[in-house]
Amino acid sequence: MKTYRDLFVWQKSMDLVILVYEKTKQFPKEEIYNLTSQIKRSVVSVPSNIAEGYGRNSTGDYIRFLQIACGSLYELQTQLEISLRLEYLSAENYDKLTSISIEIEKMTSSLISKVKSSQK
Repeated sequence: MKTYRDLFVWQKSMDLVILVYEKTKQFPKEEIYNLTSQIKRSVVSVPSNIAEGYGRNSTGDYIRFLQIACGSLYELQTQLEISLRLEYLSAENYDKLTSISIEIEKMTSSLISKVKSSQK
């Protein structure tokens, strides 16, 4: 692997960023500095932390940043559910975004396990 850009989990999380930005355009304007902003920060944090961790010279740091990316995914999933309950997101959009975020969560967890096992 030459760069973090080669990581499928990073690529998939970048795609999720674009989808989330598209879907939050439909949110009420009064949410722009509240829930919309929180959702965008959470989703952007995922590929950002994957990339930052990859760039560290420490396996421990890499794992820590991957764990932070997972935390951002949990935060995003919670915010998406709030958006569904407030009827800012349709059930279809919620299911799509949540499904992708869970897939990325599993991929990130798998990568953490792989990095941990390579430490031994």
